[in-house]
Amino acid sequence: MTGRRPHGEPASLGGMSAQSYALFETPVGWCGIVWGVGGVAGVQLPERDQKATRTRLERRYPEAQEAAPPPPIRQAIERMTQLLSGEGGDLSMVVLDMSDIPPQRRDIYAVARSIPAGDTLSYGEIAARLGDGGDARDVGEAMARNPFPIIVPCHRVLAAGGKIGGFSAAGGVVTKLRLLEIEGAQVGEAPTLFSALPLAMRPRQGS
Repeated sequence: MTGRRPHGEPASLGGMSAQSYALFETPVGWCGIVWGVGGVAGVQLPERDQKATRTRLERRYPEAQEAAPPPPIRQAIERMTQLLSGEGGDLSMVVLDMSDIPPQRRDIYAVARSIPAGDTLSYGEIAARLGDGGDARDVGEAMARNPFPIIVPCHRVLAAGGKIGGFSAAGGVVTKLRLLEIEGAQVGEAPTLFSALPLAMRPRQGS
């Protein structure tokens, strides 16, 4: 990465050169991770099976070669797997390669990374935290184009009024609800909407 790192972004990972990738199994399916000299370049959420995940990842990153992940990437994989197992997993120190990400989107992703597991923010709330330059539509676009799902937890970003909003990964809203359910998050939509979704989380009793 070049230039100033936004919001205290950690220094680049050492010892890496060409872009590489690895697949890893989680409780929600096979995920993928891509990395290079600047850190993690992308995360692939599960497709229908391991082969489909690999195909999708290789389409997104055609120059990446499969390789054994170095220690910092192994740690990121372990923590993502823990998170997707409902066991927490601090991803705040994972280095991201944002060299191709516009500055405004970097700021949006920095705010999204600050949302703890089990909590959510709306597009408008993230925009408000950005100050005068924030716009809920820009936040929505940044979440839709997020190359680092889980590490930049776009599933924790909801539409106004606690509504789920969109989700661009395979499975769409059902996948988003599944991730929120794993983390024990609550959302504000009416229970009748939840009952229509097979993997949806129902609101907690007594809340």
